[in-house]
Amino acid sequence: MLDRDQVRKVAHLARLALTPEEEEKFSTELSKILEYVEQLNELDTEGVPPTTRAIELSNITRTDSLNTDRDREALLDNAPDRDGDFFKVPQIMSES
Repeated sequence: MLDRDQVRKVAHLARLALTPEEEEKFSTELSKILEYVEQLNELDTEGVPPTTRAIELSNITRTDSLNTDRDREALLDNAPDRDGDFFKVPQIMSES
C-alpha cells in the first residue's frame, strides 16, 4: 500500500495541492489501482499484438468536391447582413 509520503510526492510532481483527508483517500485509491495493474501483469500476453484501442475504429470520410452550381444570390439572401455581393460581418480587428 502506498503511504502518505508517496502520495505527497506524486501530488507534488502533478502539481496538486491535497488536503490530509485527500492524501489518505488517494493513498487507498492509488494502492487499489496499483494492485489491479499487478494483476494485469500476471496475464500471459505472449503472441498478442499491441493495440491502441480495444475495438477497431475507422474514420468515415468523403472526398472533397468543388460545387460551383450554387445560386450566389440565394446564398447572399440567407446572410444576416450583406454589402452588395459580399457577406458583411462585425469588425474584429482595429484599423490601427
